[in-house]
Amino acid sequence: MRILIVEDDPVLADGLTRSLQHAGYVVDCSRDGEQADYALTVQNHDLVILDLGLPKIDGFEILKRLRRRGTTPVMVLTARDALDDRVRGLDLGADDYMIKPFDLPELEARVRALIRRGQSGGGALIECGELMFDTNGRRTFLNKQPLELSARELAVLEVLMLRSGRVVNKEQLLEKIYSEEDEVGANAIEVYVHRLRKKLEPAGVVVRTIRGLGYLLEKQSRSDLK
Repeated sequence: MRILIVEDDPVLADGLTRSLQHAGYVVDCSRDGEQADYALTVQNHDLVILDLGLPKIDGFEILKRLRRRGTTPVMVLTARDALDDRVRGLDLGADDYMIKPFDLPELEARVRALIRRGQSGGGALIECGELMFDTNGRRTFLNKQPLELSARELAVLEVLMLRSGRVVNKEQLLEKIYSEEDEVGANAIEVYVHRLRKKLEPAGVVVRTIRGLGYLLEKQSRSDLK
């Protein structure tokens, strides 16, 4: 999952970036409103964490422009605690409003909730046959037993689980699991999908290749098991 942090305080931005990367997210960072506006036009994100007091273009304007383009979840993270600012931010389309200073565990919990709501409707547990993904702890279970996955395998599976029943193309997977600084091999996604298939198919869960479109995670039908 890919997050954009829009924050002009370099210390806070770097700290948030490291914490969210450690939690398994791909993180981009913009230090002013112009950078943020550009980033939001060229890259899809699963969540935007948005400061309001930004250089060049303020956060309210960024929020208005973003809402004209789509429904990407937005968490406003700001020192502005006045009621008028909170009301204005929510009226403009913010999904959450958090005041600085903040507790990191609470912020991470809100991040998980917003991404979950945007991708899967809000449930913490997502199931596909005997496969279960816990979005809170980012843990996976197969036949009720923990499933050991590498960080990249888990990232690919998370995207497929959150979009279970929908085709996900290779470009969508790449943008969700790699940052702009990562060096990506030409066949990286195929490698991770192949590894996942070997681990999932014995329990009746398959990652199908839909030729020309992408990948689809689904429970095997009875005819497939014959």
